[in-house]
Amino acid sequence: MKNITRKDVLAALHTSSPIIVTFLVLGIGYGILMQRHGYGPLWSLLSGIIIFSGTAQFVSITMLSSGSVIMAGLTALMISARHVFFSISMIGRYSSEGRRKPYLYYALCDETYAMLSKDDGPEGVNVSNYRLLVTLFDQSAWLTGSFLGGWIGTLLTFDSTGIDFAMTALFTTVFIQQWIDNKCHLPAVLGVVATLACRLIFGRDIFLIPAMIIIIAVLTAARSRIEPAGGENHD
Repeated sequence: MKNITRKDVLAALHTSSPIIVTFLVLGIGYGILMQRHGYGPLWSLLSGIIIFSGTAQFVSITMLSSGSVIMAGLTALMISARHVFFSISMIGRYSSEGRRKPYLYYALCDETYAMLSKDDGPEGVNVSNYRLLVTLFDQSAWLTGSFLGGWIGTLLTFDSTGIDFAMTALFTTVFIQQWIDNKCHLPAVLGVVATLACRLIFGRDIFLIPAMIIIIAVLTAARSRIEPAGGENHD
């Protein structure tokens, strides 16, 4: 296994820099919200290590503060179920990663997957080192932001209303970009319809779990129809 070089580090930083900035900002918002609900910076850091899913972590805050630990766990599991499919699709790429493989799978979030599933890395760098560094930089940025947010929340007293909208804004932007980039809009339409329907039927407290079950089931059944239409976007 080759040693990590300066060129490997610079290449990974170049790839991860937009994600690092985003994760720092969102992580700070998450840490502040955790502090406002009675969880200090160490809890935010621990959550990022164990869960490492921004969406699941934001959603679980109010559930944890209200004592719904089981519901928070189930919701986090359903929201993060997509990571299983991310990992499956990377089996071929990570087959030769050796001891690094468990960490690469563990820390494979949406953004890291988007960066590492496109190609084998910039020219002239060690691919294995590049993958490890991109993954490490991304997770480190989220953990750092979460801890800083929790620490800032203990020092400052201000109205934090609206901070949790940062994640909503991020995924709204991602949704719009995916709609523009992909010819097949079935996954996007399904997500909106299933979520709204379950919200009306099950109420605000438990609608996420049945919505995720419906979305996963339908997408699995319609996989053959979706992949040919969107396949060119995943080469």
